[in-house]
Amino acid sequence: MKQAVHFGAGNIGRGFIGALFSQSGYHVTFVDIADKIIDQLNEKKQYQVKLATDQKESVTVEHVSGLNSKNQEDEIIKAISEATYLTTAIGPNILPHIAPLIAKGLASRVKQTDEKLYVIACENQISATDLLEGYIQQHLDQETKASLTEKVYFFNSAVDRIVPLQNNEGSLDVLVEPYYEWVVETKENIPAVEGMTIVEELAPFIERKLFTVNTGHASIAYLGYLKDSKWTIDQSLEDEAIVEQVKKILGETGAYLIHQYGLDADEHQRYIEKIIARFKNAYLNDSVNRVGRSPLRKLGPNDRLVRPAVEAKKAGLSYTNLAKAIASALLFDFHEDEEAIKLQAMIKENGVPAVLKEVSGLDENSELTKEVIAHYNELKK
Repeated sequence: MKQAVHFGAGNIGRGFIGALFSQSGYHVTFVDIADKIIDQLNEKKQYQVKLATDQKESVTVEHVSGLNSKNQEDEIIKAISEATYLTTAIGPNILPHIAPLIAKGLASRVKQTDEKLYVIACENQISATDLLEGYIQQHLDQETKASLTEKVYFFNSAVDRIVPLQNNEGSLDVLVEPYYEWVVETKENIPAVEGMTIVEELAPFIERKLFTVNTGHASIAYLGYLKDSKWTIDQSLEDEAIVEQVKKILGETGAYLIHQYGLDADEHQRYIEKIIARFKNAYLNDSVNRVGRSPLRKLGPNDRLVRPAVEAKKAGLSYTNLAKAIASALLFDFHEDEEAIKLQAMIKENGVPAVLKEVSGLDENSELTKEVIAHYNELKK
């Protein structure tokens, strides 16, 4: 049976990428440090992916097992040596930590076989696979680096599927939305995986996704949180003022995407409407607290709020609604999120302009910073 190694046995790994490999006839070896999940995978060897719909359809995912990266290094190296695909859905910040182990697996593999391995980081991060490759290269000697040529391929990708907070304590089953998109950038003829779309240029797809789905999701969360911290995403979208504001935000990201990539304006507007409709799915029951978590990362210079605002400004386009989204993120003070706590402490100690400079890379005297501060003061009232 064909083999795939997937780093990250969490809900996204099991409910999205791992499931697609299983449905494509692969045995999926999940690698993680979560003891209970790894033990369950090895014991049950299957789980259910349930769709958040009226019908509550489900798919059985079979041919799965787990390895623990804390104490099964040799087994993981062996699995990498035998795999066709190596993928991740573990969070961009974790990629440097798994790179040394992957490097050992690749070094072992290229000594044993000339079979091709395809490495894809399935993260909400532009050029995530390039980042992972860079981390891996740091742990390889020159001879091994040379040996990877035409044996190990690294492909960037864009992924899109909403996997909400689960009420699945003690279960491997995962609730996901029906919609998904997995786009991989390559000109190679690679083995087929159900649900994978191959494109020669990824940038339009990944930025369209990040600056529509991720920007929209985060904006709803932060604006909804300011109205009622107990709301879910779909409850937030019952507020017409929030709906209108999110449409304005996505209108600005859309104007940039159309300008940058020559997208069809009518087609992109339909894409925006489809995304907002997805967010209204009450079966996802996704809290504004969960979606809004990690505001420091989401306010990063290359992330979903600041990057499109900066690019829109460069292009001479409107960015005032994106500035309002950034301001709402600065007011996310959820006391159970470490980054939210840290963000509020930074603002209290240094002020908003200094935080925008440190966290978002924005000049303290820039027009964008001034716009954000104006919205921040207004929203704070």
